[in-house]
Parts: sequence; structure tokens; C-alpha cells
Amino acid sequence: MTESVVRRIRELIAEIRQHDYHYHALDAPTIGDTQYDQLVAELKRLETEFPDCLDPNSPTQRVGAKPDSGFSEVSHRIPMLSLDNVFDLDEFQQFVERMTDRLDGISSPELTAEPKLDGLALSIRYEQGELILAATRGDGSTGENVTQNVRTIRSIPLTLNGEHLPEILEVRGEVIMKKEDFDSMNRRLQAAGEKTFVNPRNAAAGSLRQLDPAIVATRPLSFYAYGVGEVSASLGDRHSDVMDTLKSLGIPVNPGLVKGDVSSMEAAYQELLAKRDSLPYEIDGMVVKVDPLALQNALGFVARAPRFATAWKFPAQEAATDLIAIDVQVGRTGAITPVARLEPVFVGGVTVSNATLHNFDEVSRLDVRPGDRVMVRRAGDVIPQIVRVMTDQRPTNSQAVPLPTECPICSSPVERAAGEAVIRCSGGLICQAQRLEHLKHFVSRKAMDIDGVGERLLEILIEKQWVKTPADLYRLSIESLKDLDRMGEKSAANVVQAIAASKATTLARFLYALGIRDVGEATARTLAQTFGDLQPLMLASLEDLMAVDDVGPIVASHIRAFFEVQQNREVIEELRNLGVYWPIHPVEAPTTGVDLSGQTWVLTGTLESMTRDEASDRLRALGAKVSGSVSAKTTVLVAGPGAGSKLSKAQDLGVRVMDEAALMELLES
Repeated sequence: MTESVVRRIRELIAEIRQHDYHYHALDAPTIGDTQYDQLVAELKRLETEFPDCLDPNSPTQRVGAKPDSGFSEVSHRIPMLSLDNVFDLDEFQQFVERMTDRLDGISSPELTAEPKLDGLALSIRYEQGELILAATRGDGSTGENVTQNVRTIRSIPLTLNGEHLPEILEVRGEVIMKKEDFDSMNRRLQAAGEKTFVNPRNAAAGSLRQLDPAIVATRPLSFYAYGVGEVSASLGDRHSDVMDTLKSLGIPVNPGLVKGDVSSMEAAYQELLAKRDSLPYEIDGMVVKVDPLALQNALGFVARAPRFATAWKFPAQEAATDLIAIDVQVGRTGAITPVARLEPVFVGGVTVSNATLHNFDEVSRLDVRPGDRVMVRRAGDVIPQIVRVMTDQRPTNSQAVPLPTECPICSSPVERAAGEAVIRCSGGLICQAQRLEHLKHFVSRKAMDIDGVGERLLEILIEKQWVKTPADLYRLSIESLKDLDRMGEKSAANVVQAIAASKATTLARFLYALGIRDVGEATARTLAQTFGDLQPLMLASLEDLMAVDDVGPIVASHIRAFFEVQQNREVIEELRNLGVYWPIHPVEAPTTGVDLSGQTWVLTGTLESMTRDEASDRLRALGAKVSGSVSAKTTVLVAGPGAGSKLSKAQDLGVRVMDEAALMELLES
């Protein structure tokens, strides 16, 4: 038994060291955070159960990788320790129990919680207020001297503020690259034909390790402090006091620090997790620390981590897996899209088995092939995507994916418009895939809102060739539907009644239901308000269309092209002849004293007096633009119960927040 344990421990040590080398030295991780954490957890468990098998050079006995040989070494006078991790509420409570057992008589110590920034740990030494040395964590005892590079980071002061400065102050924090800066930098590198970075963490680490400070100066790095090392004078009695003192000295501190007791930490975790994707920088968890420094000193340290702090990790957003195949889907507009079929992998809190590849240009750019080992990323509700291919692990018999020449559904030739990345099926309504998606869109709630006509019924109607265009829906009868599988006379009557009820609609809904490329709900409403009725819109020139707010040359060309197709005009005429109608009432100036012209409003949470759609329509009637996302341009956010990340972002940006009562008072004034 011991022999097999020793062998497994050696295997784990070798594998973790290899991953450490790729992650820290090469800035090219080969597995995701969750998979890495699982390897470390298994090694820790075996070393705990079999202490005689503990290797003093085990990765669990050190913090990170060796310093890059391109920099001189710096010995940390106080070791830069790592943090132990917890991954759920049970593990966090176990951490609290271990901590309080050592604090006799203190069952709920005061704690702080702050975002765990995903960057590169850095130590900055000031003497008499002047920056004299900066070093990476390295292995915790010895790091890399990156002083010249750090001096190029604009957020790090070269001279501290204030008069009574400590003789020695070692600030510890994280070098990061904000999401927006990362995207801009990658675009510049790609345009220059240079290698791009996988993620902001690798970009920050790779930039700080550049041997030429002139190159580092071009990289948009940021720094936030999270603590101190060697200090010649007290900066406060609590961790939160120390952070306030650092801030007063001109040092940027870890944003988002909150204070509370043990019972409030779960709520703080859930709130931070909800805000994760709206933050300007990447975070991978929440750091919880005991606030009073006297209690920190009483708790002390283990070999590689403090007992008074832990990192409560979020579900990983990246993970490595195998690409089984690249499937092809045909969408409502005929867009032929490659989709990666994956070996299922747990990432971002869910099990992922498919990932978007956007278009075939992306397939070529990534050079992704069936059989490849790939890194998959999922952030919040964003569709999972492949961010990197591990070509060094590629099978020798792999083949590049050819560009399709015909539609996989109807075998019609594919076409690609000049300047577009997307290839499309030329089959139009003869393509069953497009027909189904087009009809699903037509009957959807925000379009014609035909209740009871779902995907399965549409598939049957298309298969029987009873419905080829939206107009055919209005020719269906109870007699024809009642004998369908699982239908019956009552269900058939309900469907026919719902179809008949949908005839009374609005011009905006009808335009949206037509499925014109790039004409979403907002654009459809704007067109309806601008032209008042369908006929003027159908006759509008490109110049007329481009004069409409939010309609540019591309959208205008799609609208113009749609109405120039004879078959589309015939279907519209059939729909009108079959009884589809809408009121004609050009938009008039607001009749109330309220004019919201030029303002942008956002609605979030639950409204009780009306639906969000109804509230949006009433705001638009007063001249406001209603948006789905909060930005610096937002004028007012209306927040009902259940408001989440949009409310947090509005508060961070200083956007005015209004509740439902205030909204109703405004609308009824």
C-alpha cells in the first residue's frame, strides 16, 4: 500500500511541477484552475494521511516556480506566503472552526473580504518614501528583481505622499491588466502581426517579465495593494486600517474591501460572485482575513500560508478538454456556424459539452482541429468559447477543417458577401433549417406572440409541408390540426384561436417578426415610430433609412434588400390579406410636461405595476432611449426587487437609481 502511495505522490509532484513551469515560467497553462487545484488537493490529502511519505521538495511545501534566470534574485526578508483555498461554504466553515478553536473565547472575529485579483504577486519596497526595489513572489523566499519594469507602471507611485512616512515600507499587492486594456492591447498586437496573450493574467505576468523596460512601458499594467511585508512603524491596528493608510500614502489598494462578522461572509461571497463579470478586472475568488492584527499574530502561520486568511475560490472559468468534432449549424438567416463538440468538462459552474467557434475565420485563426486538446473559457452567461489550442499535444494524423461548399441541410451552394466573415446557405425558404428558425422567430413572444405554437408543432407542420411561410400559419384549421399526434380537438382549437388573436399586433412587433437581418426589437420600434406604417418603410431609400437613429449603412442595406425580394413582399401581402393588422398612429410629441429626450434609461428587477416592456414603451413615448445595459451614458436606472449586477454597476458609476414608486410618479405627472 505504501509503495503505491509513494509512487502516486511522485507522479503528482512531477505533474504539478510541469504545470507550474508552464503557468509561471512560460505563462502558458496547460490545464484549468479547477483541474490544477484537484491535483494539489489529492497530493495534500495523501501527504496528510501518510506523513512519512512527505517529500520536503513537494509543491505543497513551496509557493511557486523558480525566478526567471533573466532577472537578478531578491531574497524576501519576510516570506511572501500563499493562501490556502476553500471552494464551498462547508470548507469555509471548517476554516472558521479551525481559526476560532485557536482564539479562545472569540467565536466570531471581525473579518474583511476583498476580491482576489487574478494577476502576479509583487512586493514593492519604499525607504524614506522612495521606491527602491520591486520583486515578484518567486518561490516565496526568493523572487525576481523587476524594479525597472515596475517603475513604468503609472499607478505605482515612485514617491509616497505625506510628511511622517515610515522609514521602511514594503507594500505587497497584485499586478493586473484590466479587461478593456487587455482587449485593446491584443488588438494592437494582432494588427502588428505579433503574438497575442491568452488572458489578462498571462498578459500581466508576461509583460512584467519583459527584459526591456521600454516594452513594459507600452503595456497597460495596473497595481493594487492587498497587504504589507516589512514595516518600520505601525500603519494601524487592523488590516482595514492598514489599507486606509496605504491609500492615504498614494498607493492603490485592493478595491471592494468590506468588513463584517463570520455570518456575513457568505452574503459577501454571493454578492461578489454576482458582480464578477461586470468588474473591470479578472477575479477568481474572495480573500477573507481576520481584521485585527493582534488576532492575526495570535493565529500565526503554517509552513506556506497564514492561518488568519483564506481564499474562497469561485468556480473556474477556464478548463482543458478534448475537441471531439466540429459540427455545422444553419441559423435562421442561413448563417453556417461551426460548433465545437467537446468532451464534457466542468467550467464556470456548469458542465460544458459545446463551445462556439463564431465562424470559419475563427477556425482558421485558432487552427483548431478534431482531436485537439483545447482550453475552454466560460464567463458568467457568456457562451463557452475555445481560447487556445495546445498544438504541442496534437495527434500526428490531424486534418485541418475544410470550408463548407454547400449547406449541410439542403445542399444549396454557400455564399459569402464581400467584407463578411460569415458564410450563408443560399437556399432561403427552401432550406428546412432556415424555415424552422424563421417560423420559431415569427411566433415567439416578442414577435407575433402565438401561444401554443412551439418548435415540435412547427417541425410537424413543416414535415407535412402544410407551412412553408408565416402566412400559411393563418390558413390552419381545427379540422387539419386535431388529428395530429398529441393534439386533439380542444388543443387544436386553442392553437387556431391563438393564431387568430395574433392578427391584432403592432407595426414594431410585425417588423421584428419578419426576421430582417440585424433588425432587433429596438430597431423595429424605432422604424415603426419613424415611418408610422409599413408602406412608407418599404418604399424608403437607403438615405431615408440611414437618417433613422441607430440605423447605419449595413442595417439599412439589409432592410432595403429584404423589401426588394419579391417573395418577401408576397408573403407580407398574404399576411395582410389574411387579417394581420396594426394601428396606424405616427408618434407624436409627449402630451405630458415630461420630456426625456436625449436620456438613456435602464430597467432591472421586478416591477409590480406593469411589465418591463410596458414601462419601456411608456418611457420611449416620453422621448427616452431604453437600453439593456448600464454604462457611463446611462441617465437613470429603475431598480425593482431582485435587481443584481446592473444595480451594483450603476452605484459604482454614480448613475441615478429610481425605484418603481418614483417611476410611476414620473409617468403619471
